Amino acid sequence: MADLEPLGDDADNGLGRENLPMVVGATTVVPAFIADGGSRAGYAFVDFFTAQIRNPNTRAAYAVAVRAFCAWCDVQRLTLRTLRTHHVAAYVELLGRRYSPPSVKQHLAAVRMLFDWLVVRQVVEVNPAAAVRGPKHVVKKGKTPVLEADEARQLLDSIDVSTPVGLRDRALIALLIYTFARVSAAIGMTVADYYVQGRRSWVRLHEKGGKRHEMPAHHLLETYMDSYLGDTGLAADKSAPLFPTAAGRTGKLTDRRMTRTDALRMIWRRATAAGIATELGCHSFRATGITVYLKNGGLLEHAQQMAAHESARTTKLYDRRSDKITLDEVEKIML
Repeated sequence: MADLEPLGDDADNGLGRENLPMVVGATTVVPAFIADGGSRAGYAFVDFFTAQIRNPNTRAAYAVAVRAFCAWCDVQRLTLRTLRTHHVAAYVELLGRRYSPPSVKQHLAAVRMLFDWLVVRQVVEVNPAAAVRGPKHVVKKGKTPVLEADEARQLLDSIDVSTPVGLRDRALIALLIYTFARVSAAIGMTVADYYVQGRRSWVRLHEKGGKRHEMPAHHLLETYMDSYLGDTGLAADKSAPLFPTAAGRTGKLTDRRMTRTDALRMIWRRATAAGIATELGCHSFRATGITVYLKNGGLLEHAQQMAAHESARTTKLYDRRSDKITLDEVEKIML
C-alpha cells in the first residue's frame, strides 16, 4: 500500500495536469478518480447525487466528502480497479487525525453509499468501504449553545421592529423558538404556510425527508407573525417566501428567499446588539425551545412530536436542563 500523504492543498483538489476531470452535461464535473473508470462510472456518479440523494444539505455534505476521498485516491495513484478495503480503512484513519468522530463517520457514510450505488450500476464488483468501521462516538448531550429563557426574551425584546427587517427578524427567531423548527424548514416556508384553522393560527413546516409537519402557533408567535405580515404587506401574496432577504441597507424586503447563511448572520448581528455573549447558531433556538418547554413541565414524547424527531433519543440531546443542575452543584464548592 502506498504511504499516506497528508491532505494538503494538492490532495484537496487532486487535479494535476494528468488528472483532468470529465464533464457530464453542462455543469457537473466528475472527479478524475471516477472518470478514469469510463463513461458508465461517470454517469453513475452523476446519478448518485441527482437521483439517490434528495436532501440538498446531505447532497452538499456528501459531495465534499466524496471529492476529498477521490482526491486522496488520486494522490495515492489508486483507481476504481485497484482500490481495496485496506485503502479505505487507511483513509478513515487519516481523517481521524484531522476531524471529529462525527465528521469521519459522515465521510465514511458518503463513500460507502457511493460505492453501494456503483455496485448496483455494475461499475465495481464489490464495495471496498462496506467492511470498514468508523470511529466509536457516543453522544448523550448535544453541543449546541442554548439560551436561558430570560436571554431569549431579552433577544426578542431588543429587536427594533419599526422596520420591515426588524419585524422579519423577530418573527423568524420566534418561529425557531416556539416551533422547534430547523432553520432550513423555516426559511423554506411561503406565506401560505402560516394559516388560520379553527380560529387559530398554524404553521406548516417542510422538514427533512419530505415530511410535512404542522402545529399550532404559540400566542406570542401569532402576535409577531400577524404584525410582520400585516405591516409589511406580505400577507397579500400567499406564494411569496415567508422570510425574504433585505435589499442592502435600504430596510426594504426583496422577493428572494433567505438562505441559512443569511439567517445565521442575522442571528449573530441581533445577538451582538442584544449584548448576548453566547456564541449562537441557528440550531440554538431549537435547543432553547425544547429545553424551556421541558423545564416548564412538558413531556419528552410531546417535545419529540413537536420537533418532528423520529426518536426520543434525538430530542433528549437538545434537553439541557442538566447544565443548570451541574452549575448549582459546582457552586457548592465554597472555600
